[in-house]
Amino acid sequence: MSNHTGHGRGHGQGQGGGPAQAGERPPQDLRLVGPAVAAWGTAAVALDAGAAAGPWLLGAATAAVLAAAALLLTGSRTSRTSRTSRTSRTVLRAFARPLAGLLLSAAAAAVATTLATADLHRGPVPGLAARRAVTTVELTVSTDPREANNTTARRYVLLQATVDRVLTPGPGSGPEHGPGAGWIATRTPVTVLAQGPGAEHWLGMLPSTRVRTEARLSAADGGGDGDGDTAAVLSTRGPPRTLSGASLAQRIAGSLRAGLRRACDPLDPDPRALLPGLVDGDTSRMPPDLEQAFLATDLVHITSVSGSNLSVLMVLLLGAAARSRTPERGGVAARLGLPLRLTALLGAACTIGFVVLCRPDPSVLRAAATGLIMLLALATGRRAAPLAALAGATLMLMLIDPYLARSYGFALSALVTGGLLTLGPRWADALVRRGWPPHLAEAVACAAAAQALCGPLLVLKAAQISLVAIPCNLLAELAVAPATLLGFAALAVAPVSLGAATLLARLGSVPTAWIAGLARWAAEIPGAEIGWPGGWTGALLLVAVTCAVVACLPVLRYRFVVVLLALLLVAVLLRPAPLTRLVTGWPPPHWRVVACDVGQGDALVLSPGLGPGTALVIDTGPDPRAVDRCLRTLGVTRVPLLLLTHEHADHVEGLPGVLDGRTVGAIETTTDADPQGETARVRRWAAEARVPLVRAVPGERRGLGELRWQVLWPDGPLGADTPGPNNASVALLVTAPGLRMAFLGDLEPPAQSRLLEHLSAYPELRHLDVLKVAHHGSAKQDAELIRALAPRLALISVGLGNSYGHPARSTLDLLHSVGSTVLRTDTDGALAVTDEGGRLATATNPR
Repeated sequence: MSNHTGHGRGHGQGQGGGPAQAGERPPQDLRLVGPAVAAWGTAAVALDAGAAAGPWLLGAATAAVLAAAALLLTGSRTSRTSRTSRTSRTVLRAFARPLAGLLLSAAAAAVATTLATADLHRGPVPGLAARRAVTTVELTVSTDPREANNTTARRYVLLQATVDRVLTPGPGSGPEHGPGAGWIATRTPVTVLAQGPGAEHWLGMLPSTRVRTEARLSAADGGGDGDGDTAAVLSTRGPPRTLSGASLAQRIAGSLRAGLRRACDPLDPDPRALLPGLVDGDTSRMPPDLEQAFLATDLVHITSVSGSNLSVLMVLLLGAAARSRTPERGGVAARLGLPLRLTALLGAACTIGFVVLCRPDPSVLRAAATGLIMLLALATGRRAAPLAALAGATLMLMLIDPYLARSYGFALSALVTGGLLTLGPRWADALVRRGWPPHLAEAVACAAAAQALCGPLLVLKAAQISLVAIPCNLLAELAVAPATLLGFAALAVAPVSLGAATLLARLGSVPTAWIAGLARWAAEIPGAEIGWPGGWTGALLLVAVTCAVVACLPVLRYRFVVVLLALLLVAVLLRPAPLTRLVTGWPPPHWRVVACDVGQGDALVLSPGLGPGTALVIDTGPDPRAVDRCLRTLGVTRVPLLLLTHEHADHVEGLPGVLDGRTVGAIETTTDADPQGETARVRRWAAEARVPLVRAVPGERRGLGELRWQVLWPDGPLGADTPGPNNASVALLVTAPGLRMAFLGDLEPPAQSRLLEHLSAYPELRHLDVLKVAHHGSAKQDAELIRALAPRLALISVGLGNSYGHPARSTLDLLHSVGSTVLRTDTDGALAVTDEGGRLATATNPR
């Protein structure tokens, strides 16, 4: 489930109390919903229009304003004339003003988006980026730098910034910008990508810091975070020169965040990683396996600072929203005897401080804007209308920052909060009428409403549905508030007394450990997630299924239906192997090789014929959950040898998923230790699991059950003619009764051609039964080697819609030309090679 479940039950829910008082709830104020949706939709469309469409957008906005004025004028004149019937006047008044409001909101959004996108195209930066020029720039940091790595595990630092000045070459100036060069002032948003030895100097830099650096400019492909809000990418390798430090507010916020991290240092790994995420969104210490568990259970919103965090603080300050203007109002402000207006002012200051501390992420901005509107209503004595506040905040933010219209986080935040305010109360009332306790009814209804609204959007991001999301969020919610309050207390106390802050952090680690343990336990349930069609088709299908489920809920009044559905849900979640095979036919009996569907990466499982629980595993893919799910489906519990062909992320990042709950005898890796970052991670994971780590020996021969294999490559130390980690991939020839297979890792043509030279020593390689095609079927193939191997069956492990163009058309044509049957995981799902009485057969398990 996504963001802000707590927000709906705190200040987000508004009037009316709990479900028991459903009859006293005032009607929802929907007047601003239409304008907010119109502005949102207009901004989203206008962002894709490009610079050339600016005049057209302004013209359309002018036409919309004129049309709105005409509607308002017509409605006004109609109301003053007696020629029109009362019914006609009522209809005109009813539709003229709302339609005029929609037109004016759309016009305002079009103008705001045109002005916002103009910064992407004006000034010298776009032209320099088009020429990929190298120049000196002065810029202001906009976001916290974050360390990341690409598929080759090369580390880099990424951040957003605004270019203030650019040093441009003048007439006669050389490449070093000599006397003819000059500074040009601008205001252009960019993405900074720092690599090399100077990258670490960017880490820890706070927003609002001004620096000067030399960088190569290139055109932005989709913007910094995928929202198209940057004009260029600045690639730099040298350390920046600081021109001025961060603002006082940013320095205070940075110091508070650092103090909380220090207070959490003595904690166990999970609370140490999770508590700062709960308080200020700092997830830098989150281990990959815990991140995957939170994704699998839809608990990731807990570490994405959102309205629930702000709600906890507001309830502490103001008490429950339903009693905010009554003598019974709670909160610290009431106990101190503060008047409502001063309380609202303190709440506004707290909200602004919250945004600075936790960074102005889209969901934080949405929660803060909504909260400020609610506080304004409190200060002016108006009735709190949460849905109107949400709509008003959305409309305001779309005009201030139109790029939020394309923000995934903002959409999740707004939709979930809308669900809590609309569907949540109605569903809670229905549960109360059926005898549920009010508080339990409200909790279940809010969780279900949030999941129903955010589910289709989550499917757009990942073609998966979590079946444990609602119960996990209900159980986690019990611990979120105490963990958040104790974490904020530790953050506030740390500058004064680190010892007291550490004590508070230890107390906060108790509920935090509960959340982490819940996520890990639920993620290990075999059926925690199910595959679902991705894209807009999958989202619309989920909307239809959700509506059908809600429509069929009345049948739950029959006890036998409830029991039947409960048994079905248990079966889906536990997925016992005999039942799964009976229903899906997967895994097929007598399977010999399975290429797991792990996305853009490799993970292959070979059966040695020692029973369903034992297997040889080659590579682990990039996702611990995916490879763990594959091995669970196959019933693998013992891995005598795990071979990692080379140490790129798409082959080794899934290692924790293989180690989790299985006996692994040894991990074998290639002789090359590059890239060093991934090599270190593999060593750490192996040490933590107490699994020995060994290096492949050129020409080594091994066996397990009916399997026999030998290392074909590397045949010795790598030379200058076979550079890079891909060419260090361990290549294997594996034989089983009646079956010859080759696994080539990510070998590229230099190593493939060397391997071709060894064919005379390995006659078994010619006319293979099965070939795991090198490097996900990329175009980098040695045609002569493929012709010599001439496999009957070619397996390509590749991710759906990957950005590398794998598999290449030339590779597919080459394989077909030698008579190979090609199976690929992106279109066919998991792939299995079976041995049915000596006859080679295949089976697939589509997504």
